[in-house]
Amino acid sequence: QGCTQKYIVKNYFYYYLFKFSAALGEEVFYISFLPFTYWNIDHSASRRMIIIWSIVMYIGQVSKDILKWPRPHSPPVVKLEMRTDVEYGMPSTHAMAATAISFSFLIATMNQYKYPFELGLVAAFVFSTLVCLSRLYTGMHTVLDVIGGALISAMLLVLSYPVWDTIDHLMLTSPFCPLVSIVVPLVLCYNYPRLDYYSPTRADTTTILGAGAGATVGFWLNNQFVAPAYTSENVQLGFPLVTSKIVLVMLARFFVGISVILLTRQLMKSVVLGMLGYRYKFPLGDLEARRRLEVEVPYKFITYSSVGFCATVLVPLLHQLLGLM
Repeated sequence: QGCTQKYIVKNYFYYYLFKFSAALGEEVFYISFLPFTYWNIDHSASRRMIIIWSIVMYIGQVSKDILKWPRPHSPPVVKLEMRTDVEYGMPSTHAMAATAISFSFLIATMNQYKYPFELGLVAAFVFSTLVCLSRLYTGMHTVLDVIGGALISAMLLVLSYPVWDTIDHLMLTSPFCPLVSIVVPLVLCYNYPRLDYYSPTRADTTTILGAGAGATVGFWLNNQFVAPAYTSENVQLGFPLVTSKIVLVMLARFFVGISVILLTRQLMKSVVLGMLGYRYKFPLGDLEARRRLEVEVPYKFITYSSVGFCATVLVPLLHQLLGLM
C-alpha cells in the first residue's frame, strides 16, 4: 500500500502545477473556498454549491465502492499520492467535485451579476480541466475514471438545475429542514456500502455530509432569525468594485473565519474522540478502533457538522462584532 515506486521529477512546472491542482479537490480547498464565497461573494451561490457538492460527492463515493474498479497499477504508473491509493478508482471524485463546484458557481451567478459569461465559462473549464489532468499526472486515475466522473457530475448538474430554487426555498423556510438535514445524512453514513477491507471513502463521505448538514442548519437559522433570504432587506455582497479597502476587508473576513474554523475543527476532534474513547473503552491512539463504524461516523459527522455550522453562523456573527460586515 502507498507510494513505494521511486521517481525523478524532470519537469518541475508540471509537477507543482498538478500537485497544486490535485489539492483543489481535497479538504484544504473545500474548507477555504466554500466558506470564502459565503463570507465575501454571494450567500445564494454558496448555498447552491454546498448542496450540489454534497450530493455529487456522496454519489461519487458510493459509486466507487459499488463498482469496485481498481486504480491504475503501479508499475507501470508512478503514483505520487499515498492516502487514496487504497480506494477504488471509478469515478474520479476529484473530477466530479471540480466540475460540480466550478460550473454550479458559474450557473448560480451568471444571471445575478454582470461579468462576461465567456470569461466565467473559460474559468470553470480551466479549473475543472486542471483538476482532472492532475489525477492522471499523479497516477491515481485512468482517463476513463476522469471522464466518467466529469460526465456524471455534469449530468447531475443538468438534472438538478430545474429544482435548485425549490430546494433552496425549502432549505431556508421549511420547519423540518434542521431535522431532515441531520437525520438523512446520518442514515446515509451509517448505511454506507461495506467493504472487505478498510477504505477512507466512508470517513470522507461522512466528513462531506457532516459539513453540508451543519452548513444547511446554519442557513436555516440565519434565514429564520438574522437576515431572511427571501426579503428585499437581504443584501448580497456580490462582485463589488475592487478597491484596496474592499480587498483588505475580504482578507480580514477570510483569515478571521478560517482561524475560527480550524480551531473549531481541532477542538471538536479532541472532544468528540475523547468522549467516544471513554464510551467504547479504547485509547485515543488506537487507529483500528477509530475506524469502527460506531466510532468513525459520529466522530467525523459531529466534528464537521460543527465546522459547517460555525462557518455559516458563528463566523458571520464574529465578523459583525469586529465591524467587518
